[in-house]
Amino acid sequence: MSTGLGLTNQHVQRLRRLIGRRNSRIEENALVIDGPVLVAEAVAAGLDFEAQFLAPDASPIAGAGTVHRLADGVLDKVADTESPNGIVAIARRRAVAPDALASATFVVVADGVSDPGNLGTILRSAEAAGVHAVVVTAGTVDPTNPKCVRASAGSLFRLPVIEVESLAALGSDLVLVGTSSHAGTDMWSFDFTRPIAIVLGHEAHGMSSDAPVHEWVSIPHVGRTESLNVAMAATVLCFEVARQRRGRNGTV
Repeated sequence: MSTGLGLTNQHVQRLRRLIGRRNSRIEENALVIDGPVLVAEAVAAGLDFEAQFLAPDASPIAGAGTVHRLADGVLDKVADTESPNGIVAIARRRAVAPDALASATFVVVADGVSDPGNLGTILRSAEAAGVHAVVVTAGTVDPTNPKCVRASAGSLFRLPVIEVESLAALGSDLVLVGTSSHAGTDMWSFDFTRPIAIVLGHEAHGMSSDAPVHEWVSIPHVGRTESLNVAMAATVLCFEVARQRRGRNGTV
């Protein structure tokens, strides 16, 4: 019979609170990381861990904080996935350097993206394409949402993610490029070699035509599809930026 921690344990209750409540994660500057692969990625990225919660038969991960062994079935009730992977850990969010935006020439902005899976995928694609920083506006889903953490596949641990109130906080050093399914310069003709911030809007509503951007870009497509999913659009545009810049000087 298991003698691990039960649902009424204070550490377990706190874990449940951090998983389920955005405000708690913000107040404690915490990330909840699910599964041995992601926890190992976060350790390798140098995150500061507080604790790891293990299923009865799971192995602890070095560097992932104090070990709390859970009673049978507790992890299934605590985790926000149908099939937990044996370990859930609490880590501190990495501090972003004050000059992260000042030195960036390739930025992606999530402005009103509401689905955590989409935001996580945007982060993953952004890192792969060489984006220098991702900006998240106040109307966007919380990047610490556990679903976003999983979808980012570790990119959230390594990529500077900067939260701002609005696009106005980006200043004037970057060309703000709005994305549209039907207006603007097609991406093959657009000059992405300049210092830019690609702005991605809400999944259903997109971006308002009067959004405070400098230029508009669209992704050419055929067939009857009206537009791409926002995460797919981000991936296509990010790699077009990477293609153009590598074509000029070999680096992004």
